Amino acid sequence: MTPFELDIAEQPDALRRLAAAAIPPLRDLAGSRWDRIILTGMGSSHFAGIPTWRKLTELGRPAWSIDTGQLLDSPNAITINTLLIVTSQSGASGEVVELLNRRKEGLIAPALLIGIGDDTSSPLAVDSDLFLPLHSGSEATVSTKSYLNTLAVHRMLSAAFEGHPLDEVTAEILGAAAAVEQAIGSIEVADAAAAVAGHPQRRLAYVGRGDEAATALFSALITKESSKVPAEGFIGGQFRHGPFELAGEGLAVVIFGMHGTEPDPSLRLLASDLVRTGSSVIIVGDDEVPGATNVRIPGAGALDRLAASSVAAELFAVGLARANGVVPGAFLYGSKITTAV
Repeated sequence: MTPFELDIAEQPDALRRLAAAAIPPLRDLAGSRWDRIILTGMGSSHFAGIPTWRKLTELGRPAWSIDTGQLLDSPNAITINTLLIVTSQSGASGEVVELLNRRKEGLIAPALLIGIGDDTSSPLAVDSDLFLPLHSGSEATVSTKSYLNTLAVHRMLSAAFEGHPLDEVTAEILGAAAAVEQAIGSIEVADAAAAVAGHPQRRLAYVGRGDEAATALFSALITKESSKVPAEGFIGGQFRHGPFELAGEGLAVVIFGMHGTEPDPSLRLLASDLVRTGSSVIIVGDDEVPGATNVRIPGAGALDRLAASSVAAELFAVGLARANGVVPGAFLYGSKITTAV
């Protein structure tokens, strides 16, 4: 197995490490009245905050989701009564370090900065007012266990705003670990990946709604990194606004978040319309659409499904890489930590 695949296999244990770890107190956050809550990060670190942003807005909180590059361009978004939540799995990406430096220089002054990352000696860990460690452990290549643990830490954070006790969240994380373990052993996507990678006019897109928007964006990112197959990620109806013109023979669209117990009329219609064009449609879930292929995932809870669907994307990326003739997860031009701004 490649280092990428070994990291995938280690994900259940990484989630269990997080569940067993001591968590800093978060209850006071819910009682504070921030004029805005900004969630920021880059790449998959930022995508993992989408479910938190959605939950905060559902709770009526003034929550913003801005990637750190954009935030550096618009620093006035950060007020003196802003709760700034910075997610960086390495804690040392270039944009995050620049943001921290600007705070030291007095150019931005949030009321509180919460850092989420794995490396407890990183710039983010050192300079945060409150640091929430991922406990995911080192990764050899593309984000896998760090992404799932980031989803879980963000779940802890959103649960604190909801007023849920920590033991309930710990149970959710352990449930997600079990779902991920089952997903790794049961999901078969190699044939579907080979068909996509081997098509002479291949086009690949990922679509997700709600919390699964994070999965769609994460999937496109790791696909490009790990398999060198071009791919795009879309949130809900975005795909209809222009990209739908790519439909037809050679287009493969992977749709996340389609479950028979919670049917999504918009995604069902998109899947049906794509099938009619001759596109290949892969539904990660159990809601069936004639002509589409289903990849069923385990889990009943929101975090279970979010984690298991991410595993499906990882395994699909491995299959794409092998079919594309490259080592899954091996970087050619980039690196694990992007420090350039």
